[in-house]
This record gives sequence, structure tokens and C-alpha cells, in this order.
Amino acid sequence: MSRITDCFSELHLSGKKALIPYLTAGDPNVATTLGLMHALVTNGADLIELGFPFSDPSADGPVIQRAIERSLAKKTTLRSVLEIVRQFRTTNQRTPVVLMGYLNPVECMGYQKFTETAVAAGVDGVLLVDMPPEEGHDLQPILRNAGLETIYLVAPTSSIKRIEAICKQSSGYIYYVSLKGVTGASNLDVESVATNLARLRKYTKLPLGVGFGIRDAESAAQIAKVADAVVVGSALINRIAELKDQDNYTLAQLAQQTSLIADMRKAMDR
Repeated sequence: MSRITDCFSELHLSGKKALIPYLTAGDPNVATTLGLMHALVTNGADLIELGFPFSDPSADGPVIQRAIERSLAKKTTLRSVLEIVRQFRTTNQRTPVVLMGYLNPVECMGYQKFTETAVAAGVDGVLLVDMPPEEGHDLQPILRNAGLETIYLVAPTSSIKRIEAICKQSSGYIYYVSLKGVTGASNLDVESVATNLARLRKYTKLPLGVGFGIRDAESAAQIAKVADAVVVGSALINRIAELKDQDNYTLAQLAQQTSLIADMRKAMDR
């Protein structure tokens, strides 16, 4: 079993839902990203989605776009992001890490080289926003054979035919996009999310995570009632944007800066 499968199994047995924060690697710098990963675990994160920067983040709103720009300004590369994961694994072998981003940097690195390096670093899964199932026939078998989970997005507008195709190709968990729009949008409709998740569950037994539009502890708790996982990105990145570009933050300082995750964890567990 993979770390992702183990994580969801343990949470299910304890009656809890997964809390999955998203970080843009390299914002404000590589050293702080590593510290933030540990701080998020301290605050109750069950799994971390680690975004690697790309110059054209088409699915992301202005908050994460600015984070990606700051990361690129620090010359963060896919290789340096994989090195962050390797360093994280020297002290944390338990928390799953999913790389989230766009296909172009992976193609530039080469599918086989990327996969081998990701496995060696301790990555557990990959979510490529602009790689739909029908375009994954070259990369997905390589990921699968190496034991890496492939996470796909399902949108509110996805047809039944498309949902079936996505569910057939997915592993680890499925990421349901809670609204029409980009990351950071605010028009979250929990009732609509619940309806669409019920429809989605007819086609898969994988855990269902929900992201986009989750801004605070209250919205996280509402989504946790209907989903297996809550994914938070822009609301967290807004807090991280306040950090200065320095390398000497303590774990306590970073945990305080990301206390939103602790608040969400408490609300979800209630």
C-alpha cells in the first residue's frame, strides 16, 4: 500500500477527514518551503500538495499566480522542488507528498528521469492540471509502474462519460473542483458540492478531495461533512505571502504563520 492509501485508511478508521494544504515551492525561498512543510504537519496536515512553478499557471487565480512568480524569481526549478521533498523525507517518512503543477516542466525533464527522481526523493503522487486522461497515455504507465499515484481533477461541468474516464485512470484520490473558475474564487456552494460528490461516488471507491473556494475553518468543516478530504490553497498562500525572504524562521514561527491549518483541523474534527 502507498503512503496515500495508508493515510486515508487510517483517517477513515479514526472517523476523520484528510486536510490537504497546498504550497508553492520556492515561495518565499526553498529553505522556508521545507520549514513550512514541517509546520503544516505540526498544525494537523495529513497530506501536502507541493506545487512546482510554471510560467503559465492557467488554472490558478491571482494569489497563487503571484506566489509562482515569486518562486520563479528565486529561480526555483522542478529539480530543486524534488530536492525539497528529499530533504523533507530525511525526518518525515509518514506524510504523503503530491507534486502539483503543469506538464511542461515534466516534459522538459523527461518522463522517465522525472519519475525516477521523484521516487528517489520520496514523492507519492502527481497531479498535472493540464494533463487530461486522454493525454496521459505516455506518462501515466511510467508513473504507475514506479508506484506513483496519478491524481486527476473532476469539474462541476464534467459529463458522466468524462467522470467514468477520469475515475478509470485515477489512483490515490480524486480532486473535485468545487466551483467553476480558478483557485481563490469564493462562491462555494456546499449543497451543490454534496450533490456532485454523491454522483461521483457511483463511479469510484477512491477518496474524494474537494478544493477551490475553501477559505476558513468554517468552510473547511462544511466540506469535511461531505468529502473525504479538504484541500486549501489560496487562503494559506495569502498568509505565506507575508513572510520575508529569509532562511532563519523557526518551526514555531512558521507554525504560527500557518495557524489557519490548525484552525481548520480543529473545526473539521469537531
